[in-house]
Amino acid sequence: MPTCLVCETPIEPFLSFGQMPIANGFLSPSQVADEYFFELKVAFCPNCCMVQLAKLIDREKMFHENYAFFSSTSVRMTAHFKSFADWVGDRYLSDSDPFVVELGSNDGIMLQNFAARGIRHLGVEPSANVAQVAVDKGIQTVSQFFDEELAQNILAEHGPADAILGANVMCHIPYIHSVFCGVKRLLKPHGVLIFEDPYLGDIVEKTSYDQIYDEHAFYFSAASVRYLADLHGLELIDVLPQPVHGGSMRYVLGRQGVHRVGDAVAHLQAREQMLGLKHSGTYEELRTRVEHSKDALRTLLSDLKQEGKRVVGYGATSKSTTVTNYCSLTPELVEFISDTTPIKQGKLSPGAHIPVRPYEAFTSEPPDFALLFAWNHADEILDKEQPFLADGGQFIRYVPRVEICP
Repeated sequence: MPTCLVCETPIEPFLSFGQMPIANGFLSPSQVADEYFFELKVAFCPNCCMVQLAKLIDREKMFHENYAFFSSTSVRMTAHFKSFADWVGDRYLSDSDPFVVELGSNDGIMLQNFAARGIRHLGVEPSANVAQVAVDKGIQTVSQFFDEELAQNILAEHGPADAILGANVMCHIPYIHSVFCGVKRLLKPHGVLIFEDPYLGDIVEKTSYDQIYDEHAFYFSAASVRYLADLHGLELIDVLPQPVHGGSMRYVLGRQGVHRVGDAVAHLQAREQMLGLKHSGTYEELRTRVEHSKDALRTLLSDLKQEGKRVVGYGATSKSTTVTNYCSLTPELVEFISDTTPIKQGKLSPGAHIPVRPYEAFTSEPPDFALLFAWNHADEILDKEQPFLADGGQFIRYVPRVEICP
């Protein structure tokens, strides 16, 4: 039986997605024979309330020199990270000559805002190809995994940090205790750790099961973050809901007793009580809804195929890997996936081996239906695709329910 990554309590998986490939492992036809698979299982810890993967894979299989995710390809995310950086600067960087560290800084989409203001900064990005993009922009970046040893090296070279940031990255790190030890070592006495990740409450409410894949070791709630923080002499002092990634939560932590705890923390705890996030029965119910969603999507696509309709995927996302493999979607049901990321184009989707083609393939021969894998960017996409909709094209969503829209 696996044990909790936070408190070492024995845990039982409440849902298995079966054999799954690396979510961002888009591959060429010559790589298909050697493709890696593992059983994707998710579990709830009744002691610390952390929802987590029950089986982990080596981080080097996920984050490497060919990592295929670049945050700056989204206009909406660029605006979000500017707002995030401005908020941090206005609220937490009151000292002279402040220093900001970002974990999982990707292509520098957030740190570029601090760099533009002349604020000392350092990005920590383990995927070398992505880190190089940031370096080429003039953003100070090291291509390593963050842990207590690296924190000590940063402290020796740059001094303590006013703020340590993370965006959709803390949930990726199963060796979380080493990270928190490093954070505590690197922070100034009044410094803050601020991170945002997909929020467990939104996953439960929306049945957004595609948030579950290999990179996401944890699915945070206020309860689990408070437990984890307390183990390291930190406390949760603020929470701010965010609309990105289909529903995220921004958590602000500081050293215990240094900062006032905001009212929003108690309000979120009350919401989590209402959602039942501390009870195992909630996750059994989630499993049932996930299974129903799978059946509904598979049935819809099979019916459209029988009617002679063309369906194309929109957005070769990591999340789409969970959906295509769990729902047994094939190129017979989804002709190809349209994506604007050059490194993914001409590849096959992980596991399901659906061809990934440039966006121009979508616009040159518009399908009857577009399966919205990038549903978390729905507003941005629907605005962009008004010509497709005007010509009679329709989108298929599967979060929070399977439906044809608009």
